[in-house]
Amino acid sequence: MDKETIKGAGQKIKGKIEEVAGKALGDKELELQGKADQLEGAARSAVGDAKDTIRDAIEDAKKV
Repeated sequence: MDKETIKGAGQKIKGKIEEVAGKALGDKELELQGKADQLEGAARSAVGDAKDTIRDAIEDAKKV
């Protein structure tokens, strides 16, 4: 698993916590920051997944 995938998952969790806290406190700025962090985390995870896919494809090509 690529480091970006792990970092992205952590960032999504952090963002969700911020979003929920923002809603609970009525803080729209915190809520929006949480949603932005979740999106950034999802993008990071996608990059990590792409790296894993490419790495796996290279390893499979070496076996042939």
